[in-house]
Amino acid sequence: MDSEKQTLIGRTLGELKVVVGDLGMPAFTATQIAKWLYQQHVTSIDDMTNISKANREKLKEKYEVGTMSPIDCQRSKDGTIKYLFPVRAGESGSSGNPEKFVETVFIPDNDRATLCVSCQVGCKMNCLFCQTGKQGFEGNLTTADILNQIYALPECQDLTNIVFMGQGEPMDNLDQVLRATQILTADYGWAWSPKRITVSSVGIRNKLKRFLDESECHVAISMHSPLPEQRGMLMPAERQMSITEVVDLLRQYDFTHQRRCSFEYICFGGLNDGMMHAREIIKLLRGLECRVNLIRFHEIPGVDLPASDERRMESLRDYLTAHGVFTTIRASRGQDIFAACGLLSTAKKINSKS
Repeated sequence: MDSEKQTLIGRTLGELKVVVGDLGMPAFTATQIAKWLYQQHVTSIDDMTNISKANREKLKEKYEVGTMSPIDCQRSKDGTIKYLFPVRAGESGSSGNPEKFVETVFIPDNDRATLCVSCQVGCKMNCLFCQTGKQGFEGNLTTADILNQIYALPECQDLTNIVFMGQGEPMDNLDQVLRATQILTADYGWAWSPKRITVSSVGIRNKLKRFLDESECHVAISMHSPLPEQRGMLMPAERQMSITEVVDLLRQYDFTHQRRCSFEYICFGGLNDGMMHAREIIKLLRGLECRVNLIRFHEIPGVDLPASDERRMESLRDYLTAHGVFTTIRASRGQDIFAACGLLSTAKKINSKS
C-alpha cells in the first residue's frame, strides 16, 4: 500500500462527501463510492465503474480503498478460524506502513456465523484472567482497521453476527467503534440491523452512557463477580466504575424489546461459582431485563486461577434461571488455537514481525 495515500474504507457518507467536494467531483459521487465500498466490497478504485475514469484518476492520486488481507490463519478442530490482520493502529486513516497486528475470530455454528472483532492492539484494562491485558496497550484501531477485519475476511458474505469481544475495550476507543457500527448499520453501508451487533464493555464512566445513547446495538457487560471487592481484584476497572454503578445506569434504558443487555461471567472454581454468588447476582440484577452468559475459564500462563467444573456451572445456571435470571453456558470455541475467550494476544507477533 502507498504510504502517501489515505484510505477510503472507514469513512462515513458525510466524510466521503468532503472527499469528493475537495476533489471537485459531483456530490452524488460520494454515494456511489460508499456503495462500491460497503455493498460491493471492491478492493480497487478502478473497480468503481460508474464513476468516470477522470474522477477515478483524481481519487487514486490521494486515496486507495485501503483493504489489507489477513497474513495468517489458524483453524480449530471445531471449525473456528483465527485470523491475524495487520493494522494501522493510531494513524487516523493514513495508509501508513502497518507494523501492528490484531487477532480476529470467525465462529461458524450451523446457520449462524459470528465474527469476534478487535478494537485495540492489546488493552489497558489489565483484567487478571485475560491474555490480551497481559500484552499491555499498543494502540487504538482506526475505523478502517476495525472494518477491515470484516471487509477482508474470506467468509465475509457468510456473516450473520458481529461481536466486539476481541482484543481491547470498545469504550476505550469509543469514537472509532461508534463510526464502525454506524457504517455497518447505515443504508449506504452494510445496512445491517444493529441487533446483529453486540458491543462488550467492562464499564467505563461516561463512555458507556454515551454508547447506550448513541447506538442501538446490543450491550454485553463483563461482570465476573457481583461483589465489588472481588471484582476489583479480578478487574481493575471496577475501581473506576463499579458493577453496581453499571447496573444502575443500565436500568435507565429499555431492554424489554429487541435491544438486548447481557452479562459475561467467567466461572472460577470455588471463587465465584457458588450459591452465595448466585444470590448476589440475583440481587444485583433484580428488575433488569437481561441474560447472563457463563463462560469457562481458559488458563493463561502466570495466572493462578482455578477453572470451574461443568457440574458447578450447571448448578449456577439452573439456580439463576429458576430465580428469574435467564442464564446460558457459552460453548467454548477455538481453545486449541488460543481463540477462546480471554486468550487473544499479538505481543509475540508484534515483536517478531514489526
